[in-house]
Amino acid sequence: MALAARISPAGPETSDPEDLFASSLGVIFPDDVTNMHGDPDHALLYKSPHLPRPIKLALADVKTEEERFLFSHHLWNASLLLAEFIEAGTLGLEIPWTRGIAAPLGSFDVSALRTIELGAGTALPSIMAGLLGAKGVVVTDYPSPPVLKTLRENVTASVKEASAPSGRFAAEEVLVEGHGWGELDTPLAEGNRHAFDRVIAADCLWMPWQHDNLRRSISWFLADAESARAWVVAGFHTGRQKVSAFFETAALAELGLEVEHMWERDCDGKDREWVTDRDSEDISERKRWLVVGVLRRIRKPAQEGEQRP
Repeated sequence: MALAARISPAGPETSDPEDLFASSLGVIFPDDVTNMHGDPDHALLYKSPHLPRPIKLALADVKTEEERFLFSHHLWNASLLLAEFIEAGTLGLEIPWTRGIAAPLGSFDVSALRTIELGAGTALPSIMAGLLGAKGVVVTDYPSPPVLKTLRENVTASVKEASAPSGRFAAEEVLVEGHGWGELDTPLAEGNRHAFDRVIAADCLWMPWQHDNLRRSISWFLADAESARAWVVAGFHTGRQKVSAFFETAALAELGLEVEHMWERDCDGKDREWVTDRDSEDISERKRWLVVGVLRRIRKPAQEGEQRP
């Protein structure tokens, strides 16, 4: 099934020429893939056969150039992919999966875990986690009033027991807070250092000047435990070099992090090995693919005679 097959527009039909042109691109260019979805006037419905009702995702109505530059007012394919992984991993579903390339699908199980999402946009992965059994869910994005307002609306409307599969809902805490990456002297950061079993970042790598701050926030919030993981998923629409730079080994190691798994997946569920350069790849091909990175704490060497759990 194609990655975007579960989403559809919600709300009135559009007559805006720009929207009509964007919606027709798939007909004009059948090989082209849409990697961002929605606009402030047309919310999205995310329909899963495993949820009792659709998830309605409003898009932030941003006004300033600074807010628009963040691109938080769209749903990106990276969020769709993480939502799919969380659902399949937690519910034990069968989806296309290439063993030996991808991380174990079961490792995306969020049951009884605490999660935090950075740069959440619409918060779809966090909403899915909250519906399927995460114990605590914290959703963050840049502290822009319209972005946070929309996030709160989405989370409040969807993360509730009536919208969850029977017997799955376990959320004890669901919060939406502003967080600028790397800003670790705020009440949110000071009260939640190493507090989360899973840190989520979907399509947050297109600003290389923010990579260090994003790595710092991931390391700060990620639990100091062998089982803790960060999921970093991003599209290649702004180029492979920007994406690759975030996963630079030395930069991660400075913060006590390392890559456990890293691979590529396309919008139709095909997996392949991660590489830093594909010379023959044009922009249409790049838009079809995403990188999936699973980060963990650097493991300390076991002492002689010591056995790992």
